Amino acid sequence: MFLRRKHSLKDDSDQRDSKVSELRTAIGPLSGRSAKYCTDACLRRYLEARNWNVDKAKKMLEETLKWRLTYKPEEIRWHEVAHEGETGKVSRANFHDHQGRTVLIMRPGMQNTKSAENNIRHLVYLLENAIMNLAEGQEQMSWLIDFTGFSLNTSIPIKVARDIVYILQGHYPERLAVAFLCNPPKIFEAFYKAVKYFLDPKTAQKVKFVYPKNKDSMELMKSYFDVEDLPGEFGGNGTLKYDHEEFSRLMAEDDVKTAKFWGIDDKPYHIANGNGHSAAEVAPEPAAPIAQRVS
Repeated sequence: MFLRRKHSLKDDSDQRDSKVSELRTAIGPLSGRSAKYCTDACLRRYLEARNWNVDKAKKMLEETLKWRLTYKPEEIRWHEVAHEGETGKVSRANFHDHQGRTVLIMRPGMQNTKSAENNIRHLVYLLENAIMNLAEGQEQMSWLIDFTGFSLNTSIPIKVARDIVYILQGHYPERLAVAFLCNPPKIFEAFYKAVKYFLDPKTAQKVKFVYPKNKDSMELMKSYFDVEDLPGEFGGNGTLKYDHEEFSRLMAEDDVKTAKFWGIDDKPYHIANGNGHSAAEVAPEPAAPIAQRVS
């Protein structure tokens, strides 16, 4: 009788490392920003998204490289999309979850514009910014979505939602750890059913509906976040008021780091303060080392 060889975690690790090498060979030599983008961690995410099928991961990655070459998400700067963020409909939180992941806060009830293209560009900018601010070795982010003020008038069209889902799933695979939908109203259910049709099953499993007055919901939230950090609208004890001028200052500083990371020669520009008057000039300056985690 033959004894079945015990499967080990090292076996899985070795096999996955082999798949990463196989994918790197398959995509061939890269240069410039494409080479910087395709770290081993990046290749692993694309393989994970395609169940470690090298051919499928290669096709997915090649489509992303083409998209990044034309859309140039790393070249978007805050002053180009700041008008979209005036109400704080999407912003980066000043706290992290228990795993040290960057947290994006979304407030669909604060929708303030009608341009599908600009809405998507604003979101892509903040995705890139969230990734740039991930801790060393961390690949994913968490989302908190507050439905206060949400109505049919503030909801984005299904087509725009579909386009956003396509970009998120196709070009930012395995970047989302979890998305908490807090207190969604009944009218959102029909909208979500339509959007869910376009969601990959793995992505759909990461979406959690939570309600501040529900004990199970709050226990789930506490398992991900420190209740002292979590804003009151999400059932925590923290406060987080969006300050557009302050957030703009932080994003301008991050833009300098982004340009440095990608080797882009950005020119200085002025940030307008809340009264529309010129404030401090932001110019490239020595930035703290940024690990190659934008992948």
